[in-house]
Amino acid sequence: MRIDELDDAVLAHVGGPLVGRRVDVGEVTLDTHLDGPDGAPVLLLVSGLGAQRITWPPELIAGVHAAGRRTLTVDNRDVGRSTVLAGDVADLPRGDDGHPLAPYGLADLASDLVGVLDAFDLPEVDVLGMSMGGMVAQHLAVSHAPRGRTLTSLMSTTGATGVGAPHHRVSWVLRSATPTRFADYLAHADDVARAVGSPGHHDPVRVRARATAVFARGIHPQGTARQLTAIRRDGDRTGRLAAVRAPTLVLHGSVDPLIDVSGGVATAEAVDGARLCIIEGMGHDLPVGFVDTVLTEVLGHLATHG
Repeated sequence: MRIDELDDAVLAHVGGPLVGRRVDVGEVTLDTHLDGPDGAPVLLLVSGLGAQRITWPPELIAGVHAAGRRTLTVDNRDVGRSTVLAGDVADLPRGDDGHPLAPYGLADLASDLVGVLDAFDLPEVDVLGMSMGGMVAQHLAVSHAPRGRTLTSLMSTTGATGVGAPHHRVSWVLRSATPTRFADYLAHADDVARAVGSPGHHDPVRVRARATAVFARGIHPQGTARQLTAIRRDGDRTGRLAAVRAPTLVLHGSVDPLIDVSGGVATAEAVDGARLCIIEGMGHDLPVGFVDTVLTEVLGHLATHG
């Protein structure tokens, strides 16, 4: 499966072109895409664990553009068409707790994004991070505060023990190996979507189309494993989040089984003045049925504070 083999039926379900602008940031090269009305304020969309930049819903991106704003999406390192590190996670050195030591941390992913902003000559942006992307966005707000006008943390958590933990029935999602054969990968993507997604909103056509595009751009199971190691090594950010000064919105689905809603509640409590919005019936995904709700909340937040 190659990018040039994909048809319009697949491309209709992805958020942006499959080939973007390549940006060199230190030791890595990142695939990026800036789109929307010329000269408009920019919303940086930070993707989650192993998620490519094209997995943002096209309806969400179109809604941001219609509101007079641009979007900037990025394949994080170890994802998609960005630099993928060599080696197997099993070969990483181990810490005193016996778990692998990550070759980079979430703070490094935040620094990568600052490099992208520099490449696009963007001194200041609004930031929306989803899942792991919310954790990276938190780092950006703490360590690179002048670059983020506002922060929106979507279906994320603080890293504190006891909050945001995956429900037992979906813990397999974080343990299972990603298949590398196309047919197996499509089946796996559908299984994951059914397990963690919003009840009653599963769209197998969209899941298959998006998985097809993701596979064509490149899947990297060891890269995802390294990102997961970085998450586990990041620790509790609660104390650090007290330093966030950007106006903050926390969005979380009420039935999120992968990052329990308690993670969103804890995030809002950790950031002074943060506003918490729990979206009833939403799981750990962003299906079409919830895009308008998320857009309304995010665009309202930006209009008030951006």
